[in-house]
Amino acid sequence: MGSTVVMLPDGKRLHLQHGPIDLVIQADGTGDEVLASYHQAAQRFETMLTELVGELAVLRIPAASDARLDGVVARRMREAALPHTENFITPMAAVAGAVADEILASMVAGRRLDRAYVNNAGDIALHLGEGARYVAALVADPVRARIVGRATVTAAGPVRGLATSGRHGRSHSLGIADAVTVLAGNAAAADAAATMIANAVDLPGSAKISRAPASELYPESDLGDRLVTVDVAGLSRADVAVALMTGQKHAANLATAGLIQSAFLCLDGVCRTVGGAIEMDLKPSLEKAE
Repeated sequence: MGSTVVMLPDGKRLHLQHGPIDLVIQADGTGDEVLASYHQAAQRFETMLTELVGELAVLRIPAASDARLDGVVARRMREAALPHTENFITPMAAVAGAVADEILASMVAGRRLDRAYVNNAGDIALHLGEGARYVAALVADPVRARIVGRATVTAAGPVRGLATSGRHGRSHSLGIADAVTVLAGNAAAADAAATMIANAVDLPGSAKISRAPASELYPESDLGDRLVTVDVAGLSRADVAVALMTGQKHAANLATAGLIQSAFLCLDGVCRTVGGAIEMDLKPSLEKAE
């Protein structure tokens, strides 16, 4: 079945869908420039899934492999994953963000836009003209989708991508975080980092965590037989603090290395932030790491 390209009822946003790829995009600017950007995005989107499927075998092996990748999106994925190869990671950790980055690049090529974004199920690539900004809602638990804060990205700053990962997402997680949102230089970098930070929020060996081999849940998973989180129950406040601390340390290391700007980590209703480049308007009950 081919791709779907349709304007949403608000007349401002375009919906692109093909297989598992589901994008909502918006461009702000003059009418002709916006329409041209949407046409460019739709053209690029037409072959994207086919390109990715053609290289899936390589994309599902560790990112440090020197196996050849030809596609632009596939190379974006590997580039985003490579800084994290001290732990297990494949380019698939950055697929959603890399797709968003590539569609955004096609939208803005040769166009004069005030602002544009590509939202790939919460992994977002941004173009911000002078003085523009983008405000993203932050949730502590995607299942309940309760907004607990906001992150404001401005044109003057370095952030042009954000992504969220955790055990409730579309992909399986090695950790127990409910949600980890990362702000970085592009969406692919944010996607890979969010995956790794979410993996680090964990309590290894705890009987309160149910795990299963990823291959049993999804035979084609890039995680193979690695144990992924199935359920978490009965965590104490001390358990939550310990698990968040490990993730927080990992996020702080990535921020120090310049790989991310900010991170927002949540588990069992407790949230912490790392990085001060982006202002996060948190509720008083949430914790901020200095």
